[in-house]
Amino acid sequence: MHDLSLLINLSVSLVAALALGLLTQRLGLSPIAGYLLAGIALGPQTPGFVADPKMSAQFAEIGVILLMFGVGLHFHLRELLAVRNIALPGAVAQIAAATAFGLAASAAFGHGFGFGLTMGLALAVASTVVLTRVLADNNLLQTSHGHIAVGWLIVEDIFTVLVLVILPSAAGFLGGAAARGESVFSSLGLTALKVGALGLLVLVVGARVVPWVLRQVAYARSRELFTLTVLALAIAIATGSAAVFGVSMALGAFIAGLVAGQSEVSHQAAADALPMRDAFAVLFFVSVGMLFDPKVVWEQPLYLFSLLAIILIVKPLSALIIVWALGYSVRTGLVVALGLAQIGEFSFILAGLARDLRILPAEGQGLLVACALVSISLNPIVFRAVDPVERWLQRRPRLWRLLNRKARARGRALNREMKELLLHLDTGDGARPRAIVVGYGPTGQAASHILEEFGIQPVIVDLNLDTVRALGAEGKPAVYGDATQREILRRAGTEKSKYLLVTTPDRSSRAAIIMTARDLNPDLKILARSHYIQERAWLERVGATTVCSEEAEVAAAMARLLLEEVGASEERIREEVRKAREAPWQG
Repeated sequence: MHDLSLLINLSVSLVAALALGLLTQRLGLSPIAGYLLAGIALGPQTPGFVADPKMSAQFAEIGVILLMFGVGLHFHLRELLAVRNIALPGAVAQIAAATAFGLAASAAFGHGFGFGLTMGLALAVASTVVLTRVLADNNLLQTSHGHIAVGWLIVEDIFTVLVLVILPSAAGFLGGAAARGESVFSSLGLTALKVGALGLLVLVVGARVVPWVLRQVAYARSRELFTLTVLALAIAIATGSAAVFGVSMALGAFIAGLVAGQSEVSHQAAADALPMRDAFAVLFFVSVGMLFDPKVVWEQPLYLFSLLAIILIVKPLSALIIVWALGYSVRTGLVVALGLAQIGEFSFILAGLARDLRILPAEGQGLLVACALVSISLNPIVFRAVDPVERWLQRRPRLWRLLNRKARARGRALNREMKELLLHLDTGDGARPRAIVVGYGPTGQAASHILEEFGIQPVIVDLNLDTVRALGAEGKPAVYGDATQREILRRAGTEKSKYLLVTTPDRSSRAAIIMTARDLNPDLKILARSHYIQERAWLERVGATTVCSEEAEVAAAMARLLLEEVGASEERIREEVRKAREAPWQG
């Protein structure tokens, strides 16, 4: 009879993860919490079926490889550079603060330096998966606040990759397993040489070979072969990096993703890698849950509470203070701070390596699982406090002014620099009609370009200081500030403008912007963006002249494509497109 142990372990793990992941999803929590619970249920510390930990660990290794490959594949330097002035110093300072508190808490409970440092680093980094989900659920992913939060996590991801490189060399110093006869410095030097050689080989040779291979397979027009190629490249480069250069497979997978991301077919590579990554990532979280021993909860309750306090209180507060010190708004600080109040996949990858190096015992990893379960479960609830906390602060004008003082000072200084450009619009020869464009994302950029083409002068209003500064350097008039505020719209020249284009993706502010602008200029033509069809009627009621609904426009575009495909006349196409826009299908 065939040995079915592998298939039994795999099927039970996936079914348990599916059931508990679906349950947590229905409860409004991240499915990651469900996957961890599935691992706990299948682990040796709980009654019932016990999955084979060795098999689970091997599946988890593939999960780590694909997770890191995905991080490298989706890494875009442009996104990081756009928010570098806050994300780089902010993330580094916040990691340092959380690590220091983790180290101090561990020392207070009698743990060694290596244990405390590893725990501190694991607590310092948040889950990108959880953050992007909570931002999307609150319509903040495409806002300037969301971009800063995502950029912050990109820096944390890069920092974690560096730690994965350094940790094996520092294992002896941290109380773990060190290479025999090697000092820390010689080990670090050797690691630097190996990583340098790997980087040179992959980024020079691989940057030519990997995109070429992907391109050749793409020409074959076989989806199966392309998917196989992506999987083979990720696993081969990761395992080759570990076998030949002695670095972690996670680092090798990250570099493989970076290289594959340079190919013109990288979007298809990402699309093919995503389902595999998600499937094996589930097994990774299940395997992490299996390591959890409930004894750590009642044996070290105070230490566990102190670790949770670092995640849920210290990290958010330190991030809020750092954002304030860097001169950004309270809302940006709240979005970043509350989004970071959790730990996830990188914490487990780091802890797993530390366990293999004998720096962190199993109890440390068990404590991290408990922290992850609590923080991931609470994060959607905690994040919903952004708006109530902001409103509470606004009802206390002195405190609100104090917290926003630096941001307002930076904004005023920047707007003073822009004053000459704005004055020139009114005093220059052949003054052109003016249009205020609120939000300078892809939609705002496209609208501004069209306005300029037709002789209308766009004035950008945006909450991203770096964007406004860059526009000023290009000689384009822009105003930094919240367009819901009367003073900001007046500074942009709303009373003298012919058009106002509300392109911001922030759903909560669009109606307020329209009402404020309409009050300043009753004759203003206001063109607004809405995501949902239901929002369109509300925006028209509060003063929008025309509303472009993303749902309605997609329906109209699909109708046109379908009618062209079936050979309908142009007149019929125009009529059906009009119907799709005016009375879209509601289901």
